[in-house]
Amino acid sequence: MGASDPEVAPWARGGAAGMAGAGAGAGARGGAAAGVEARARDPPPAHRAHPRHPRPAAQPSARRMDGSSGGLGSGDNAPTTEALFVALGAGVTALSHPLLYVKLLIQVGHEPMPPTIGTNVLGRKVLYLPSFFTYAKYIVQVDGKIGLFRGLSPRLMSNALSTVTRGSMKKVFPPDEIEQVSNKDDMKTSLKKVVKETSYEMMMQCVSRMLAHPLHVISMRCMVQFVGREAKYSGVLSSIGKIFKEEGLLGFFVGLIPHLLGDVVFLWGCNLLAHFINAYLVDDSVSDTPGGLGNDQNPGSQFSQALAIRSYTKFVMGIAVSMLTYPFLLVGDLMAVNNCGLQAGLPPYSPVFKSWIHCWKYLSVQTLTWTVREPLG
Repeated sequence: MGASDPEVAPWARGGAAGMAGAGAGAGARGGAAAGVEARARDPPPAHRAHPRHPRPAAQPSARRMDGSSGGLGSGDNAPTTEALFVALGAGVTALSHPLLYVKLLIQVGHEPMPPTIGTNVLGRKVLYLPSFFTYAKYIVQVDGKIGLFRGLSPRLMSNALSTVTRGSMKKVFPPDEIEQVSNKDDMKTSLKKVVKETSYEMMMQCVSRMLAHPLHVISMRCMVQFVGREAKYSGVLSSIGKIFKEEGLLGFFVGLIPHLLGDVVFLWGCNLLAHFINAYLVDDSVSDTPGGLGNDQNPGSQFSQALAIRSYTKFVMGIAVSMLTYPFLLVGDLMAVNNCGLQAGLPPYSPVFKSWIHCWKYLSVQTLTWTVREPLG
């Protein structure tokens, strides 16, 4: 993890691990490798945009970097493509699970190893908290190597359900009905198309999140049992029965609202920021041909550098916005395990929160700095 002075802001709990694991999966706060779907572009063959008045660029529709998959094929190959996405998603989820596991234990405040005293680059004494590998090694010493994959089964089922849900929704509401953004569009028209694409992605993300959230709650609770060495949640079916008996139907959806808000803010923030940056700052007239301009015989060359710049813009915007929405994911994960009968969700690890807003206010009051802990080299 990193250095503290000696306390670390509650908002930064697991922040370094969360950002590192955002591309691998995740719901966190997501994943979804880079989580960006490229849209078709239709460059005009012989006309170049004026440097001072660049045309609005075709914008992709960003997706959460939380491990959820989308974009399924159509026609006769659709079932095969869907199965391929489920298999690939399962592999990425399994590989990234130890990282998410360590991140969650840090989020709930479980620090079994004492920090070590050291100095930073300025010569100031600081407390260094255990790194990911040190924490993972500790888990292996306690539970063995298989212990790193505690709670993996419901997480695999959650991601598979999310993938299937997206595929089914794309069949019912085909994305082909959404008009794609083109370089020929003016600013007002292109913005309307970006809004329509983002609304479509938001609908799919919210529906898949709501359907898969009960399994996400079970996965979170299975993992935090490591703190108190409990065995209350041992399987998916038995966990469903316990939650329904003790908390009712609403118990499956604790922490859902902050997760949904994080998804919505991420999608709109990433798409709109990328759209305005690409529309106003990226010049389509810049090319990789000698002299810096394209030509009529090779019109595609004038767009190669612009496309490359836009791809980096989407990637950077995804990382930046995911950092801003991380507090939503933190609150959602804490609410999923709060007051559920496990030691990690009860004092002294955590107060009993009345709602996710109560949790948000508590963390806001406790926060002394928004600086994420620096990873220990």
